[in-house]
Amino acid sequence: MIDGLGRLAPGVTEDTRSALHDLVMAATVRIHRPAGGYAPEGGPGPNGQAHGQPPGRSYEHAYTQAFDRTDGQVRGASEGQSGSFLGSGFFIAPSWVLTCAHVALRGEGRDVTVVFETGPRSGETAVAGTVVAALPEPPPGAPRGGREWPAPDLALVRLRRPVEHACMYVTERPAGFFGSGAVLYSGWTEVGGRIKRLSGQLTVQGTVGAWSDPDEQVRLGGDVLAPGMSGGPAVDLARGEVVGVLKSQLQAGMGGTSIGVERLRSLPVPAAMAQGETDDTYQAVFHAHDRYHADLQTSRRDTNWTWADIQTSLGAGAGRALSPQQRILLLGRLAELPPPVSTHSLLDILVRLPGMHRVERTPAPRSWRDGLGALYETRGGAAALELVLRYCMSVLAAERPYVTADTAAAEERLWNWVNYTAEDRLSRDFRNEIARLWSTVRHRTDRAQRKAAPAYGARPRVGERSYVLLELEPRGWEEDSYDWRVGVARHSGEVVPVREDSRGTPGPALPERLAASLAEAFRRSDEPDSPAVLQVAVVHHQLGLEVENWRTAPDEPPLGALRPVVVRPSDREPPFAEEEAREHWTRWTRTADPAVRAQVVDCEDGLRVPVPQDGWLRSLAYETVPVLCRYAARPDGETAAGLGRLVRGGFHVALLRRGGGGAEAVCAEFHRRAVNTVAEAAGAEELPRILMELRRDVHEGRAEAFWSDGTALFYDDPLHPLPGYGQLLEAP
Repeated sequence: MIDGLGRLAPGVTEDTRSALHDLVMAATVRIHRPAGGYAPEGGPGPNGQAHGQPPGRSYEHAYTQAFDRTDGQVRGASEGQSGSFLGSGFFIAPSWVLTCAHVALRGEGRDVTVVFETGPRSGETAVAGTVVAALPEPPPGAPRGGREWPAPDLALVRLRRPVEHACMYVTERPAGFFGSGAVLYSGWTEVGGRIKRLSGQLTVQGTVGAWSDPDEQVRLGGDVLAPGMSGGPAVDLARGEVVGVLKSQLQAGMGGTSIGVERLRSLPVPAAMAQGETDDTYQAVFHAHDRYHADLQTSRRDTNWTWADIQTSLGAGAGRALSPQQRILLLGRLAELPPPVSTHSLLDILVRLPGMHRVERTPAPRSWRDGLGALYETRGGAAALELVLRYCMSVLAAERPYVTADTAAAEERLWNWVNYTAEDRLSRDFRNEIARLWSTVRHRTDRAQRKAAPAYGARPRVGERSYVLLELEPRGWEEDSYDWRVGVARHSGEVVPVREDSRGTPGPALPERLAASLAEAFRRSDEPDSPAVLQVAVVHHQLGLEVENWRTAPDEPPLGALRPVVVRPSDREPPFAEEEAREHWTRWTRTADPAVRAQVVDCEDGLRVPVPQDGWLRSLAYETVPVLCRYAARPDGETAAGLGRLVRGGFHVALLRRGGGGAEAVCAEFHRRAVNTVAEAAGAEELPRILMELRRDVHEGRAEAFWSDGTALFYDDPLHPLPGYGQLLEAP
């Protein structure tokens, strides 16, 4: 182990430290722009030389350059360099390099050259690579490089041809769980006019930003981070695993910052994985990582140290359910299986495990390895091992996004590992429990059957879905400024917070400011081909806020074209009398009837009229969905009061046409189409999906949907009230 000052603790040999250093250095690379006179391995140079090295010039000379240090408090550690050298990185999996976005995207387009050497006197190898993913991606047309790149500032580079190289071992738990206060770092910098390796040790001094922030960084001190180190690894010295990526240096002091590798979980999720794991960059990288280390452990032919050997020598497995060797082999078995169908399904598996608490870490786990890492907060002993093995049984019983020719055999191999691990350490009752479960699930090949019968916990009820809740609270003392909260609302009524901000965000800045938090909430809630509903809670007079037109990424369609978006009031109504509560309940349940109908209540013959008084509204059929044709993005007092009468009358679903209509013909067309659309729905619960499809059609330029442009869906579900609202309706 390592003490708080980063010194070797008693019991850990210098051989262990030296072996860890060698493993880290062997997998550390440097990133260059594509060299004009130097062809990476796999292609001849302009004069046909093998490996592209021009005659009469040494390889290192071709990549030597000067540095220009600039003023400033915190900046990219490779900032200010000239020549082709961009910064550092490391092999995270076979043919995959992890580095900083501000390093990899300062080259020519998305092409870079990766240079590495596998050991002392092994010689250097240069291979062409392509930046496959960056967090965040630069906006279209944005200039490359620059002094700053917003966090998480990560990039994945894929090599264009296979080469032999070593790989780092990357943690499967969040970086917040440091085993000690010290990290080993590695990278490349200029020394005496030439590019040289550099390594050292830093101490963990805290964080920048809250743990739920997408831009949270770990503060490091105790040594000077030289220019060129950005993108290099930060290795926990107590656990012997990579926990972060070096991002920036403190220009006026010692140390800098790093980004936790778990931030890669926020990489975009593909719409479907029907073709296999390669459709999902995150899953492809970490499946390759875990299979590499498992294969290395099981097929070793020499006495060289492996990462598991290092971790064992450090005592990283002491008191845990699994030894380092067992953990690496289990991760390899999990990596042979198709990934979870969604983050939501993985979270559901975790929360169903006996004795498991809700997982609140951000970003939420996304792969089977992440789920295993979420179990590590449970200490060792038989109970912890039972938890790990029950998790494995849940993985075996889980729904598959796709099946390959090897899936059944991979499940058998995982079961054999579980059975063998339980044989000598756990009770006969437990072994019988998992054997019965395996005999049940091994023959389930139907996807729907697996989804309906989880390994643990009650069967899910039909129609139970999580949704994303965005609460916007206007700051009365600041015009067009909001505090906000983003959470995931479970069917039980519990709202799991994702992030909140009470510093005041200007209205125009909301889409950009909320983008990362909404993306995380959507990832926790979406199911394949079934995006979760976004419920936006605002005060009555701002229900016209056009959240469905927000774009959380420059190259994406509006939110409303990607998922159902509805609005609901955050104002608290006085408590309902018993008779009013009964009427509200009846109206809500009857809008689920296929006989649901729409009625325009604020427009007659193309002219605006006041919304009728309470008595007239209550006389409408219980199946009625009111339509406000003359609603506006910023409704006046009379319009807001009319909507208030609808709410008091027990109407929980309504269509709101922003902009107030135009000529009589346009207004009449809206009336006809709105009434027909509601009548053709199988019930009001279908309207969020129908509005999403109409918005998608508008975005794609389909004229038959233009009548719906600007229409909002008021959808105030009384069975799922806002947190603290206290107006939950129950059947009389």
